[in-house]
Amino acid sequence: MQEVYEFLKTCGTYFLATVEGDQPRVRPFGTVDLFEGKLYIQTGKRKAVAQQMKANPKVEISAMATDGRWIRIAAEAVADDNLAAQTHMLDAYPSLKAMYQPGDGNTEVYYLQNATAQICSFTAAPVCITF
Repeated sequence: MQEVYEFLKTCGTYFLATVEGDQPRVRPFGTVDLFEGKLYIQTGKRKAVAQQMKANPKVEISAMATDGRWIRIAAEAVADDNLAAQTHMLDAYPSLKAMYQPGDGNTEVYYLQNATAQICSFTAAPVCITF
């Protein structure tokens, strides 16, 4: 999981895919955090992406590094109301504090469970990581 976290942090921006009805939805994200042994992402509860993950927690994440490697993660996103997890995330991304505060009723953090990540390139065998 540490390797997945470091890969996403290095990329800065990754793309999160959800489903709305029968339509895939993909958007750029930038938040990733390790807290209490879990990999977390963050968004606002009022956003469509939060409603999509609530209806169907299966997500995929993809990002490409500047060295030509890419990552694909399939997981279930689990909402976590733990204020400590929200605080930890926002401390890692202080620029978000203008929009979000722990316990504000809008800040939503999700940890990824039942996750499978593949780090791939055109020159090496994929590295598979489950967490």
